[in-house]
Amino acid sequence: MKYFTVGPSELYPIVPSKIKQALKDGVLSISHRARIFDELFESTTNNLRTLLSIPKKHSIFFLSSGTEGMERIIQNMAKQKTLHLVNGAFAKKFYQIALQLKKDPLKIEVEYGKSFDWKELSIPRSTELVCVTQNETSTGVAIDLKQIYTLKRKNPKVLFAVDVVSSIPYVTVDYSKIDAVFFSVQKGFGLPAGLGVLIVSPAAISKSLSLEKQYLSTGSYHSFSSLKKNADKYETPETPNILDIYLLNEVVKDMLNKGIDLMRKETEEKAKYIETFVEKSRELSYLAENSEIYSKTVHVLKVNGGAKQLMEHLKKHGFLISSGYGAMKNDYVRIANFPAHTIDNLEKLVDCLSSI
Repeated sequence: MKYFTVGPSELYPIVPSKIKQALKDGVLSISHRARIFDELFESTTNNLRTLLSIPKKHSIFFLSSGTEGMERIIQNMAKQKTLHLVNGAFAKKFYQIALQLKKDPLKIEVEYGKSFDWKELSIPRSTELVCVTQNETSTGVAIDLKQIYTLKRKNPKVLFAVDVVSSIPYVTVDYSKIDAVFFSVQKGFGLPAGLGVLIVSPAAISKSLSLEKQYLSTGSYHSFSSLKKNADKYETPETPNILDIYLLNEVVKDMLNKGIDLMRKETEEKAKYIETFVEKSRELSYLAENSEIYSKTVHVLKVNGGAKQLMEHLKKHGFLISSGYGAMKNDYVRIANFPAHTIDNLEKLVDCLSSI
């Protein structure tokens, strides 16, 4: 079965063999306080810095999931006032977490499939933190990060946090212009679920420390201060998902050997292949209102006549895709385009779609 699901998704090609190697080498039994783990932590974070061009001054933390990244950011980067750009279900979740943590969030919300009016968008003066979902997995709408950089430049004292869960490692992030970026590993890195990665700037750390000095809660063992204290020693506060960290390091090393530029080019070529097919199709159409905001990694498509029959047809031929998210489940499908998805398998998937 080939998994074109949006996460968890197709395993990156080397993962099965690396899991066997991990079992052979006893990786699953090593202590997170042993020197061998410190070396694994150091190697993984160094390789991530190289692959994604993360500045040395930024800290890299390991979490349990992308969703935890939202919670850690809200707790550590705002006393009260957060602003959320909501264009789908996961951006809305970011906002709802702020509500659950008793912050005072505002939201600017657009209809699903649309983007924001960047020329008219303004940030209230009291805002401490702006939260953005760069690639909305529920709608297939991508935000050009240049728009976020412009907002940051106009509001230099405001912290910015960006969700790149379903676009990394394709999306190119200028970390010097963003204060927090987070993702999980079961999408673009093609790994088993259970690990999140959070990248934070010195300004984000300073904000968290200032909240602690005011005797405000920034979390417990996963507060920024706790995470950083441990990360500076190549450690984690708790026993982490060591297998996923090991596998992430192996995948990142493979991506470095292949070259990030080539991977990004291949992602764009595969995305164009899907887009061209959909443009000619009578049965499929994009939820996103125009091609300028199409996600390259998550294609959300309306299916004339409903999604169930199409998904069953694909499954019979060895392909799994994702249904539409939430209320869109019956009428939409979502097709992933991650580094683990080869052009050969994508062509076979499209041929199968054409045969309906």
